[in-house]
Amino acid sequence: MRLQTVLIALVLLLARKSPAQQVFDRIRESNDAHFALAKNHPEMLPIATVHPYDGDAALEEVTRVAALGFKVLKLHPHTQKFDPSDPRVLAVVTRAGDLGMIVLVDNFNIIPGDSEKLFNLALAAPRTKFIYAHLGGMNFRFWNVIRAARTAKGLYADNIYFDIAGTTVLLKNAPIRDEFVWTIRGVGVDHVLLGSDFPQFTLAETLAVFEELNLTAEEKKKIRYQNAQTMFGRKP
Repeated sequence: MRLQTVLIALVLLLARKSPAQQVFDRIRESNDAHFALAKNHPEMLPIATVHPYDGDAALEEVTRVAALGFKVLKLHPHTQKFDPSDPRVLAVVTRAGDLGMIVLVDNFNIIPGDSEKLFNLALAAPRTKFIYAHLGGMNFRFWNVIRAARTAKGLYADNIYFDIAGTTVLLKNAPIRDEFVWTIRGVGVDHVLLGSDFPQFTLAETLAVFEELNLTAEEKKKIRYQNAQTMFGRKP
């Protein structure tokens, strides 16, 4: 009887929560689960998330996870269905940067104007370090804008980094692969990290294709692990 009473009370409590609140609760629970997993596996780098459209609640969650020790916040404009140019996104990434977190954002150019909006987001939040995943996908050429941005005094804080997950595999044997290497050097080899985009692509598959890129052994070493070690403060 007591168990039945507790269950009824729980159902009533959930019924009073809005769908948005229930989603936020699940996000928070997921962040806590990742943190707990990382405590048991110190080799793991936990990554938190929020939805920028949760407003003040999202800002509070960023503050909470930063205090727990999270170093990275992941956002995905396409799957989370938000516009990177929305002021609420700027508020979240600014809060994260102020708290020393790195912001990882999907950048496969699935949504229109993806790279352009993310470039302007980084300009608007100069104290925040960003990792833009996939280096723009098949629209990677855009990011050579950084070559020009670095010449404009006071414009660009050099706070954009990239991973080359997925895109590296898609460009296997492609006629534009040398342009991809040119772009990697354009954004700066020391600003590029390796990623696999698992489970769509395996790490072994990615490494095999990565080794075929016309980069020097020293450049490959930086991208494979040295840049990540420096960025995340991990020991060699």
